[in-house]
Amino acid sequence: MATILAGDVGPEADATPSRKDIQLVITASSLGTIFEWYDFFIYGTLAASGIIGRTFFPAQNELLQTLYAWAGFAVGFGFRPLGAILFGFLGDKLGRKYTFLVTITVMGLATAAVGMVPSAAAIGLAAPFIIISLRVLQGLALGGEYGGAAIYVAEHAPPGKSGYFTSFIQASVAGGFILSLVVVLLTKGLMPAAVWDAWGWRVPFLFSLVLLAVSLWMRLKLSESPVFKKMKAAGDTARNPFVESFTYPGNLKRLFVALFGIAAGLTVIWYTAMFTVLSFLQGTMRVQETAAQLIVGFGALGGLGFFVFFGWLSDRVGRKAPIVIGYALTLVLIFPIFWVMGAAANPELARAAKRAPVVVSGPACQYELFPAKPSECRRLLDYLSKKGVPYTKAHTPVTLVIVGGVGVDDMTNAGVETALTRSGYDLKPVIPTPGNIVLILLAILALSALSGITYGPVAALLAELFPPRIRYSSMSIPYHIGTGYFGGFLPLISQVIVARTGDPYAGLWYTVAVVAMALVVTVFMLDEDKPGTAHVD
Repeated sequence: MATILAGDVGPEADATPSRKDIQLVITASSLGTIFEWYDFFIYGTLAASGIIGRTFFPAQNELLQTLYAWAGFAVGFGFRPLGAILFGFLGDKLGRKYTFLVTITVMGLATAAVGMVPSAAAIGLAAPFIIISLRVLQGLALGGEYGGAAIYVAEHAPPGKSGYFTSFIQASVAGGFILSLVVVLLTKGLMPAAVWDAWGWRVPFLFSLVLLAVSLWMRLKLSESPVFKKMKAAGDTARNPFVESFTYPGNLKRLFVALFGIAAGLTVIWYTAMFTVLSFLQGTMRVQETAAQLIVGFGALGGLGFFVFFGWLSDRVGRKAPIVIGYALTLVLIFPIFWVMGAAANPELARAAKRAPVVVSGPACQYELFPAKPSECRRLLDYLSKKGVPYTKAHTPVTLVIVGGVGVDDMTNAGVETALTRSGYDLKPVIPTPGNIVLILLAILALSALSGITYGPVAALLAELFPPRIRYSSMSIPYHIGTGYFGGFLPLISQVIVARTGDPYAGLWYTVAVVAMALVVTVFMLDEDKPGTAHVD
C-alpha cells in the first residue's frame, strides 16, 4: 500500500492539472470562500452598527445590547471547532469537493434565515434563541469550509507554488468582510433611513441566497483533488480521521503548534485589523456610521494585495520567517497604529479627554459583564463606554461623576451628556477631514500588512504540516479552535476590558497577549529546512 507523507501537497508531475483547471480551482474556491465569509461576517458588520443588538437582544442600555450581540457573534465562532470535526471527518473520508459543497449550502440557508427572523419586540425571547441557533449552524458550516477550500487549492498547486495559490483563499476571507460592507452600504444607500432601520437591513442577509446559487454553480464544475484521488486509489484513506488526528505519530505536537502558534496569533491580528477597527471608529471615536464603513472598506480593499504578496514570498523564503516577523511587528506597532487612528478620527474628543478628564466613583464601581441588577455606577460606566468617553474610577460612599474637576449634579444620562458637552466633548457623529481620512487609511493599511504577512502563508503551511490522509481534520480542528475562541471572542473580551478600565485602547492588550504567546510557540516549536518543508520535530 502506498503511503503519502506529511509535506506532500500538490499533484505529481504526471497528474498536474492544466492552467485552465488551476484557474477554475482558484476562482471557484476563492469565490465560494468570499461568499461563505460574507455570510458569517454580515452579522458582525451589522452588530458593530447596533442593529442586531436592538432588534434581537433588548437590554437596559445600548452597551449591554452590543455585548449581547457580540456574544451571539462569538457563539458562531464557538461552534466552528465542532464543524471542523464533523466536516473534517467527511472531507478525509469522502473527499474535499463534496464536503465543502455541503458547508456552503448550510451557511447560505442559515444566513438567509437570519433575515427572516421577527424581532424580539414581535416574538419575545424566541428571537434571540432563533438567532443563536442560526449562528450555531453558521459556525458548524464555517468549520468545514476554510479547511476544505484551502486544502483543495493546495493539493492542486504545482510544486513551489502552493503559498501563492492558497494566498487567494486567504485574501478571500478579507474579501468576504469587504463584500459585507459593500452590500450594506449599497442597500442602505438605495433606501430611506427609516426603511433601512425598520426592515431594509434584512436585505443583505437575504442576498445570501443569490451568492449561494452562484457558488454552487461554480463548485459543481470542480473535480476531486488529485491527492485525494491518489490516496483513495491506493487505499490509504483514514478509517477514522478524527481519532487518527490525535494518534498519528507526532501529530499531537503539530496540532499544538497549529493551534497556539499559528491559528491563535494570525486570527487576533486579522480581527483586530477588521472588526476592532470598525467598532473603534463607529463607537469609540464617534465617526459617522457610513463614513466609518467606507473608510474601513477601502482600507481593507487596499490591503488585499498583502495576502497574495506574502503568500507568494513564502514560496521563496519559507512560511516561518514572515509569520514570526509579522508577530514581532504587531507587538511593537499595534498600539501606535491605533493611537494614530484615534487622533485622526476624532481629534476634538481626544483633546477634550485631556482637557477635562472624567472620573466615576461610587461604593461599588467594578464592572460586571452581565449583572442581575446593574448599579447606578455600572449604568454610568455603560453610558460612557458606549459614547467613547475615557474615564478613571474611584471609591466614594456615594456615586459621583466629575468632569474636568467639576461634579455633575444631574446623574441621568442626559445630565451627564450636558456636562460633557459643556466641557468640550462633542458626542455627535463626526466625519474626519480629508487629511485625517488619509491617516486613518494608512493606519488600516498598516494593520492589513501585519495581517497579510501572518495570514498569507498559513494555508500552505498548514497543508504541508499534516499527512494527506488526515489533513482535512488535522488542519481544520486547530485552525477553528484558534480562530473560533481566540478570535471569535475578541470583540466581546476587548469591549469588556475597555468598559472595566475606561481606556478606549485597553482592549488591544488581549491582542498583544495572544500574539506574544503565538510568537513564542512558533519560534521555538516550528521548524523549516527549506521553503515548503514546515514541520514539527
